[in-house]
Amino acid sequence: MTSTTFDAPAATPLLDWYDRHHRDLPWRVSPPMAARGIKAEPYRVWLSEVMLQQTTVPAVKPYFATFLARWPTVRDLANAPSEDVMAAWAGLGYYARARNLKKCAEAVARDHDGVFPDTEEGLKALPGIGDYTAAAVSAIAFNRQSAVMDGNVERVISRLYAISAPLPAAKPLMKQKVALLTPADRPGDFAQAMMDLGATICTPKRPACSLCPFREACEALRLHDPEKFPVKAAKKEKPVRYGAAFVAVTADGEILLRRRIESGLLGGMTEVPTTGWTARLDGETSADAAPFPAGWEACGTVTHVFTHFELRLSIYRVAIPSRIQTDNAWWEPVTNLDAQALPTVMKKAIATAIPLAFKHSKD
Repeated sequence: MTSTTFDAPAATPLLDWYDRHHRDLPWRVSPPMAARGIKAEPYRVWLSEVMLQQTTVPAVKPYFATFLARWPTVRDLANAPSEDVMAAWAGLGYYARARNLKKCAEAVARDHDGVFPDTEEGLKALPGIGDYTAAAVSAIAFNRQSAVMDGNVERVISRLYAISAPLPAAKPLMKQKVALLTPADRPGDFAQAMMDLGATICTPKRPACSLCPFREACEALRLHDPEKFPVKAAKKEKPVRYGAAFVAVTADGEILLRRRIESGLLGGMTEVPTTGWTARLDGETSADAAPFPAGWEACGTVTHVFTHFELRLSIYRVAIPSRIQTDNAWWEPVTNLDAQALPTVMKKAIATAIPLAFKHSKD
């Protein structure tokens, strides 16, 4: 049955399209797999959904494979050293996700005997799981009739209904519409179909409306202006913060590193010594703030854009004959940098001071 009014929702056209055109993803149980009796694994669904937040599918695939190879079950991840998890996550960004990932795995192993709760409410009670992840895992892993809404789904829904209210204020209305559309039968496939539709057909620019299973019902298409939606509120200009980073290298090819405090921005990650910049405050930018007196030389500036601000770091380098004892830091061979939990901004800083540092690192 096909319907052109989604206030009386009919998911059949979308599910038929998904059966034919679904993306094959390493964490997904596709319709042909489901037909063979293969069930979704909650651990894989949860892991992929956490990784995919604010990140693209191509970026996530290698990280997902690495995590599964090293920690094939939630108990394995719960028992892993935190520094190993952070190092494996390095480069994927939004590092609070990695800290919460570890806490959530520990809670599932400790409080639920290694079994994920199968309801939205139970999932939201776990560390680091919010509304979106709870709905996604509930629908995809447990086939619950949960309304799942990511950025792709927002775009599809905003166009189907030509929702003129700007984001983020329009999200509650969009969620209501998604809930109306979500069928009791195959809600997990429906959620993934909506995501695939937004990623491959209902794209931000030049959507392929002629191929869309919802084309007859799409209000934005009827208005001949799909790209107008979703309407977004005007972006605020990001503030710029300043600081400095210090790259010290010994004659033996060792670099001075330290670990950031567990809480806050880049919490628990590894860094070269840097000044006390935050999202709200500038740090020192001169060589006077170096971790020890030496002939520090300026070697450039790096810029890194975080969610709420832009950071500009002045980079200083010094070459010294041998290690200098410093508090709360250690010396690491440059050849071992890829094994460290270095966020992208710190990799930029090191590469500015030592251009070949990561080309010489071990895989």
